Amino acid sequence: MLANALVELFVKGGPIMWPILVVAIVLVSVVAERTVFWLLLGRRRDPATLEKVLAAMDNHDFKAAVDVSRKATDPVVRMMHQGLTHVHGSLAGALQVAAGVEIKRAGKFMVAIDTCITLAPLFGLLGTVVGIMESFEKVTGELAVEGVSKGIGEALIATAAGLAIAIVGVFFLNLFNEFLAKLQFELETGATNVEVMVSRAKQEGFDTLRFRREAASANS
Repeated sequence: MLANALVELFVKGGPIMWPILVVAIVLVSVVAERTVFWLLLGRRRDPATLEKVLAAMDNHDFKAAVDVSRKATDPVVRMMHQGLTHVHGSLAGALQVAAGVEIKRAGKFMVAIDTCITLAPLFGLLGTVVGIMESFEKVTGELAVEGVSKGIGEALIATAAGLAIAIVGVFFLNLFNEFLAKLQFELETGATNVEVMVSRAKQEGFDTLRFRREAASANS
Protein backbone atom coordinates (compact mmCIF):
# COMPACT_ATOMS: atom_id res chain seq x y z
CA MET A 1 0.00 0.00 0.00
CA LEU A 2 2.74 2.45 1.00
CA ALA A 3 4.87 1.36 -1.95
CA ASN A 4 2.00 2.04 -4.35
CA ALA A 5 1.46 5.49 -2.86
CA LEU A 6 5.17 6.30 -3.20
CA VAL A 7 5.22 5.13 -6.82
CA GLU A 8 2.16 7.24 -7.56
CA LEU A 9 3.79 10.31 -6.02
CA PHE A 10 6.98 9.60 -7.94
CA VAL A 11 5.09 9.52 -11.25
CA LYS A 12 3.17 12.69 -10.40
CA GLY A 13 6.44 14.44 -9.57
CA GLY A 14 7.47 14.48 -13.20
CA PRO A 15 10.77 13.66 -14.96
CA ILE A 16 12.87 15.59 -12.42
CA MET A 17 12.10 12.85 -9.90
CA TRP A 18 14.58 10.54 -11.63
CA PRO A 19 17.72 12.54 -10.74
CA ILE A 20 16.25 13.07 -7.27
CA LEU A 21 15.89 9.28 -6.99
CA VAL A 22 19.54 8.82 -8.01
CA VAL A 23 20.63 11.28 -5.30
CA ALA A 24 18.47 9.44 -2.75
CA ILE A 25 19.99 6.08 -3.67
CA VAL A 26 23.52 7.44 -3.37
CA LEU A 27 22.74 9.04 -0.02
CA VAL A 28 21.14 5.90 1.41
CA SER A 29 24.09 3.78 0.24
CA VAL A 30 26.70 6.09 1.74
CA VAL A 31 24.80 6.52 5.01
CA ALA A 32 24.44 2.73 5.32
CA GLU A 33 28.16 2.20 4.67
CA ARG A 34 29.19 4.89 7.19
CA THR A 35 26.75 3.55 9.80
CA VAL A 36 28.27 0.08 9.52
CA PHE A 37 31.78 1.60 9.69
CA TRP A 38 31.07 3.50 12.92
CA LEU A 39 29.32 0.52 14.50
CA LEU A 40 32.31 -1.71 13.74
CA LEU A 41 34.71 0.99 14.93
CA GLY A 42 32.81 1.19 18.20
CA ARG A 43 33.29 -2.54 18.67
CA ARG A 44 37.03 -2.21 17.95
CA ARG A 45 37.58 0.44 20.59
CA ASP A 46 39.61 -1.00 23.47
CA PRO A 47 39.95 1.32 26.49
CA ALA A 48 41.60 -1.44 28.56
CA THR A 49 44.45 -1.87 26.08
CA LEU A 50 44.84 1.90 25.83
CA GLU A 51 45.23 2.14 29.59
CA LYS A 52 47.84 -0.63 29.55
CA VAL A 53 49.86 1.16 26.88
CA LEU A 54 49.71 4.46 28.73
CA ALA A 55 50.68 2.78 32.02
CA ALA A 56 53.64 1.04 30.36
CA MET A 57 54.89 4.29 28.84
CA ASP A 58 54.42 6.09 32.14
CA ASN A 59 56.79 3.52 33.67
CA HIS A 60 59.24 3.97 30.76
CA ASP A 61 58.54 0.39 29.73
CA PHE A 62 58.24 1.19 26.03
CA LYS A 63 58.94 -2.40 25.02
CA ALA A 64 55.82 -3.51 26.88
CA ALA A 65 53.86 -0.64 25.30
CA VAL A 66 54.88 -1.82 21.82
CA ASP A 67 54.11 -5.44 22.61
CA VAL A 68 50.65 -4.63 24.00
CA SER A 69 49.74 -2.35 21.08
CA ARG A 70 51.19 -4.57 18.33
CA LYS A 71 47.91 -6.20 17.23
CA ALA A 72 45.52 -3.54 18.50
CA THR A 73 42.37 -2.71 16.56
CA ASP A 74 41.68 0.51 18.48
CA PRO A 75 42.67 3.44 16.18
CA VAL A 76 44.23 5.42 19.05
CA VAL A 77 46.36 2.49 20.21
CA ARG A 78 47.26 1.73 16.60
CA MET A 79 48.47 5.30 16.15
CA MET A 80 50.59 5.06 19.30
CA HIS A 81 52.16 1.84 18.04
CA GLN A 82 53.05 3.49 14.73
CA GLY A 83 54.64 6.43 16.53
CA LEU A 84 56.70 4.23 18.84
CA THR A 85 58.00 1.91 16.12
CA HIS A 86 58.63 4.21 13.15
CA VAL A 87 61.92 6.06 13.24
CA HIS A 88 61.57 7.78 9.86
CA GLY A 89 61.33 11.44 10.81
CA SER A 90 60.33 12.76 14.21
CA LEU A 91 58.07 11.10 16.72
CA ALA A 92 55.53 13.89 16.21
CA GLY A 93 55.67 13.33 12.44
CA ALA A 94 55.09 9.59 12.79
CA LEU A 95 52.14 10.17 15.09
CA GLN A 96 50.71 12.83 12.78
CA VAL A 97 50.88 10.55 9.75
CA ALA A 98 49.28 7.65 11.64
CA ALA A 99 46.52 9.91 12.98
CA GLY A 100 45.95 11.31 9.49
CA VAL A 101 45.40 7.81 8.13
CA GLU A 102 42.80 7.10 10.82
CA ILE A 103 41.02 10.43 10.24
CA LYS A 104 40.97 9.92 6.48
CA ARG A 105 39.48 6.46 6.90
CA ALA A 106 36.83 7.77 9.31
CA GLY A 107 35.98 10.76 7.11
CA LYS A 108 35.49 8.75 3.95
CA PHE A 109 32.44 9.67 1.80
CA MET A 110 31.60 12.75 3.88
CA VAL A 111 31.94 14.87 0.73
CA ALA A 112 29.46 12.57 -1.03
CA ILE A 113 26.88 13.14 1.73
CA ASP A 114 27.44 16.89 1.57
CA THR A 115 27.04 16.82 -2.21
CA CYS A 116 23.74 14.93 -1.95
CA ILE A 117 22.48 17.47 0.59
CA THR A 118 23.28 20.25 -1.87
CA LEU A 119 21.94 18.58 -5.00
CA ALA A 120 18.63 17.26 -3.65
CA PRO A 121 16.96 20.64 -2.93
CA LEU A 122 18.45 22.10 -6.11
CA PHE A 123 16.80 19.35 -8.16
CA GLY A 124 13.62 19.99 -6.18
CA LEU A 125 13.83 23.67 -7.04
CA LEU A 126 14.39 22.80 -10.68
CA GLY A 127 11.28 20.62 -10.55
CA THR A 128 9.39 23.56 -9.07
CA VAL A 129 10.45 25.87 -11.89
CA VAL A 130 9.60 23.30 -14.57
CA GLY A 131 6.21 22.59 -13.00
CA ILE A 132 5.31 26.28 -12.75
CA MET A 133 6.40 26.83 -16.35
CA GLU A 134 4.10 24.01 -17.47
CA SER A 135 1.28 25.55 -15.44
CA PHE A 136 1.67 28.93 -17.15
CA GLU A 137 1.69 27.27 -20.56
CA LYS A 138 -1.76 25.80 -19.81
CA VAL A 139 -3.34 28.90 -18.32
CA THR A 140 -5.36 29.55 -21.49
CA GLY A 141 -8.20 27.30 -22.56
CA GLU A 142 -11.10 25.52 -20.91
CA LEU A 143 -8.89 22.87 -19.26
CA ALA A 144 -6.63 25.47 -17.68
CA VAL A 145 -7.51 24.46 -14.11
CA GLU A 146 -6.58 20.82 -14.66
CA GLY A 147 -3.35 21.69 -16.44
CA VAL A 148 -2.33 24.27 -13.86
CA SER A 149 -3.07 21.96 -10.93
CA LYS A 150 -0.99 19.20 -12.54
CA GLY A 151 2.01 21.51 -12.99
CA ILE A 152 1.75 22.84 -9.45
CA GLY A 153 1.42 19.27 -8.16
CA GLU A 154 4.67 18.30 -9.92
CA ALA A 155 6.38 21.37 -8.47
CA LEU A 156 5.30 20.64 -4.90
CA ILE A 157 6.15 16.93 -5.02
CA ALA A 158 9.63 17.58 -6.46
CA THR A 159 10.31 20.29 -3.88
CA ALA A 160 9.11 18.12 -0.99
CA ALA A 161 11.22 15.15 -2.18
CA GLY A 162 14.36 17.27 -2.51
CA LEU A 163 13.90 18.85 0.91
CA ALA A 164 13.18 15.49 2.57
CA ILE A 165 16.40 14.02 1.20
CA ALA A 166 18.39 17.08 2.32
CA ILE A 167 16.92 16.95 5.84
CA VAL A 168 17.83 13.28 6.25
CA GLY A 169 21.30 13.96 4.83
CA VAL A 170 21.94 16.88 7.21
CA PHE A 171 21.02 14.73 10.20
CA PHE A 172 23.48 11.97 9.32
CA LEU A 173 26.18 14.43 8.19
CA ASN A 174 26.09 16.17 11.57
CA LEU A 175 26.02 12.82 13.38
CA PHE A 176 29.05 11.48 11.51
CA ASN A 177 30.89 14.80 11.91
CA GLU A 178 30.34 14.55 15.66
CA PHE A 179 31.79 11.03 15.68
CA LEU A 180 34.72 12.22 13.57
CA ALA A 181 35.43 15.19 15.84
CA LYS A 182 35.41 12.93 18.89
CA LEU A 183 37.82 10.48 17.25
CA GLN A 184 40.10 13.34 16.19
CA PHE A 185 40.17 14.69 19.75
CA GLU A 186 41.04 11.26 21.14
CA LEU A 187 43.81 10.81 18.56
CA GLU A 188 45.26 14.23 19.39
CA THR A 189 45.09 13.46 23.10
CA GLY A 190 46.78 10.10 22.58
CA ALA A 191 49.54 11.64 20.45
CA THR A 192 50.14 14.32 23.07
CA ASN A 193 50.39 11.68 25.81
CA VAL A 194 52.99 9.76 23.81
CA GLU A 195 55.08 12.88 23.14
CA VAL A 196 54.94 13.98 26.78
CA MET A 197 55.92 10.56 28.12
CA VAL A 198 58.73 10.11 25.58
CA SER A 199 60.01 13.60 26.35
CA ARG A 200 59.98 12.87 30.08
CA ALA A 201 61.80 9.59 29.49
CA LYS A 202 64.49 11.44 27.54
CA GLN A 203 64.92 13.92 30.37
CA GLU A 204 65.42 11.02 32.76
CA GLY A 205 68.13 9.48 30.56
CA PHE A 206 66.14 6.86 28.62
CA ASP A 207 67.42 6.43 25.03
CA THR A 208 64.05 6.49 23.24
CA LEU A 209 65.54 6.80 19.76
CA ARG A 210 67.58 3.63 20.18
CA PHE A 211 64.50 1.85 21.51
CA ARG A 212 62.40 2.97 18.54
CA ARG A 213 65.02 1.62 16.14
CA GLU A 214 65.03 -1.71 17.93
CA ALA A 215 61.24 -1.82 17.97
CA ALA A 216 61.02 -0.98 14.27
CA SER A 217 63.55 -3.72 13.52
CA ALA A 218 61.53 -6.21 15.57
CA ASN A 219 58.36 -5.27 13.68
CA SER A 220 59.88 -5.80 10.25
